[in-house]
Amino acid sequence: MLKPTTSIDETARLLSLHSLRIMDTPAEERFDRITRMAKRMFGVEICLISLVDSGRQWFKSKQGLDACETPREISFCGHAINADEILIVGDASTDPRFLDNPLVTEAPFIRFYAGCPIRGPRGHRIGTLCLIDSKPRGLSLEDQETLRDLAAMVEDELQVASQVTVDELTKIANRRGFNMVARHMLSLCRRTDTDAELVYFDLDGFKALNDTHGHSAGDDMLSYFAGLLVKSFRTADVIARLGGDEFAVLMAASQEASEIALARLDKVAADADSSLKRRLKWSAGAVRFDQDRHDTVERLLADADAQMYANKKQRPQTAS
Repeated sequence: MLKPTTSIDETARLLSLHSLRIMDTPAEERFDRITRMAKRMFGVEICLISLVDSGRQWFKSKQGLDACETPREISFCGHAINADEILIVGDASTDPRFLDNPLVTEAPFIRFYAGCPIRGPRGHRIGTLCLIDSKPRGLSLEDQETLRDLAAMVEDELQVASQVTVDELTKIANRRGFNMVARHMLSLCRRTDTDAELVYFDLDGFKALNDTHGHSAGDDMLSYFAGLLVKSFRTADVIARLGGDEFAVLMAASQEASEIALARLDKVAADADSSLKRRLKWSAGAVRFDQDRHDTVERLLADADAQMYANKKQRPQTAS
């Protein structure tokens, strides 16, 4: 049996999955409708919406199967998420990757499998819409297109779910989205004894900018600063607008990496294409995650906020 490999963007992929806050939630008709349709259209015994976590695949929707999850190391979907195309296994009992897999040699005695990767709102492959049968068979090109269309419907439903965690103006995470992902990330850091840092930002002179140039200019500046953060920090970092002109970035597997990112932020901001943007200033406070002290996300945020204000008092304020 060949165990699934993990991709180079595994950390970001898991963050994308957990940001949806969908794992271990009850069945929902909007997803069950799609798996019922697929099971009927393709005439298979089993149809699943499978979400692949770090150590398991969990079924958000299932037709024809009683199990709620299986270990990732024996999952077919763990293989399917490693490529963009549909993974088709015509007869698992003769496929070297799966012939001695317990899902093949024991119930549900998988022979045919077809899994179309499902992408989360951030573009990472987080699971599949898959078809399973105990009899060998194939999947025509036309049927493959149909399966892709149904998988796109699942992605649309996931997109709707993600919108409540995204800031409408800046298109980065909002406070709710940040808190959800941060809880998962800090829990992972505790289990694996991994370092993390939180950087808290506040824009200097933002009220003066709104008063002088109008709220439209203020909105443009908030969106611009969010873009600077995205360019300056790593793709696996959690970047959020917490509200007003306050932003935060949580960096896992990080030890003093905030200094490098903040230096990069200064450099990127210096290349602004307008005088108003070049006048943008901010205060920042960085705090390392302390497992004993920071038992909640809120406490970590409070410490970083306090550090930011301490830094702000030490520098002159610039009116925009």
